Amino acid sequence: QVQLVESGGGLVQPGGSLRLSCAASGNIFSISAMGWYRQAPGKERELVAVVPSGGRTNYADSVKGRFTISRENAKNTVYLQMNSLKPEDTAVYYCNANIATILSHSTMSYWGKGTLVTVSS
Repeated sequence: QVQLVESGGGLVQPGGSLRLSCAASGNIFSISAMGWYRQAPGKERELVAVVPSGGRTNYADSVKGRFTISRENAKNTVYLQMNSLKPEDTAVYYCNANIATILSHSTMSYWGKGTLVTVSS
């Protein structure tokens, strides 16, 4: 069984910063891509940023230059540093990871429960 647990959301003023964390735990054999998605009220879930196990990171155009994704493989953790936050960044942020378990070795996509980020004055 695999779990992804996000933390770091909250209320921040426009122009402020937040750092989200997501730790994967359980019967993990390997993790390939890890990423962050978000869903604003009344909108569909969208990709924010993704970091493969090896290779270049990818960002949504709306967050390029403001957000930075990174991962710490030894801790099975992915981070999202969010700077210069805007009201339109308000959303529930979800962690996603492609994980192969010890039991099956087949890769599946796992999701966290989400953490709310509110950007407001």
